[in-house]
Amino acid sequence: MKKIVPLITLIFHSFEAYGDVFNDAIDEIFSSIDSNSTPGCSVGVIENGELVHKAGYGLANMELGIPLDGSHVHRMASVSKQFTAMAVHLLAEEGKIDLDEDVRVYLPELLEYEGTVTINSMLGHVSGMADYDQIDGDSTERNPGLNIQSAAGGPFRLGNEDYLSIEEFYDVVKQVPLKRLPNQQYEYSNLAYFLLSMLVEEVSGQSLRRYADEKIFQPLGMSQTFFSDEPTEIVINRANGYRPLEGSYVTDMTNLFWVGDGGLHTNLDDMVKWDQNFYVPKIGQYPADLLQQFNTPNSDFDSGDDGRYANGQALNEWNGRPMVSHSGGWLGVRTYYSRFPEDRFSVMIFCNDVSQSPRQYANRVAEAYFKD
Repeated sequence: MKKIVPLITLIFHSFEAYGDVFNDAIDEIFSSIDSNSTPGCSVGVIENGELVHKAGYGLANMELGIPLDGSHVHRMASVSKQFTAMAVHLLAEEGKIDLDEDVRVYLPELLEYEGTVTINSMLGHVSGMADYDQIDGDSTERNPGLNIQSAAGGPFRLGNEDYLSIEEFYDVVKQVPLKRLPNQQYEYSNLAYFLLSMLVEEVSGQSLRRYADEKIFQPLGMSQTFFSDEPTEIVINRANGYRPLEGSYVTDMTNLFWVGDGGLHTNLDDMVKWDQNFYVPKIGQYPADLLQQFNTPNSDFDSGDDGRYANGQALNEWNGRPMVSHSGGWLGVRTYYSRFPEDRFSVMIFCNDVSQSPRQYANRVAEAYFKD
């Protein structure tokens, strides 16, 4: 026993020392962010269910000089899609929808498309549905776009200049034709994921916000997570969004609050709880079966550099290691969440500065971790 105790102590101090080296390496990766004068990123690293690095680099609010500290709530942009997809899968598990059924069975007000658009094809971006460029028109002869107008005149501007309520936007999207026939190729569609939020509302009788809170966030204890579908609500501890302009920054916050394709707000601590559901599933009536289906690609089509797509998740490899990831980008927001399931290691980078590249940061953090 006398020999074993010093050995255990030595091992403990070795891991402790490595932890200090790793955390210092992460600090160095984000050293270019001026924590006193610019926006930046919240950074979380998960190892075996534990948040081994939690920090903020830069300011959460430039007007008040409030620093990011790792606790702030960020708008997640397209990282939201996996939560929308989980809500849809929960409805299927409840027997309220069939993933292989035509979405118009549940949303009959949609345009009568050229071909059957299944819910599963929408989840996997192979539905043939268009994206935001179809709202204000594009250059293709087949799909000239709707060319909807701003209330002030001229083309409608997606972002923070013009406004549409969820109901008004739904009325617009109902009219958008397919960009191509279903199940021909992978083509990313935010409009498809917005329509999935309306599917949840129509079938469950609850908004996506309320349904996800009841079925996902509350069971996992994600008390700081919600789909923000109200533009005037107060978001406690929010990280404001910014973009660079002429050597300084300007506020860059959206006034469009439909959800499904985006709209999720969360923080690092809550995302740890979501991350751990992939290893110890808790959601649904049959959590393990539900998770297996959730992690199964929606089609055989490849999404390009990100590999195959499974319900808001890109399944790929990074330096020979299986990796599940998704990025997000919108006004004032750049996010990235990557998970290495065989290593039980994950990286979360949530930036409130659109000039940052969270994917590159996440790769550098993974390099620092796996090199030893």
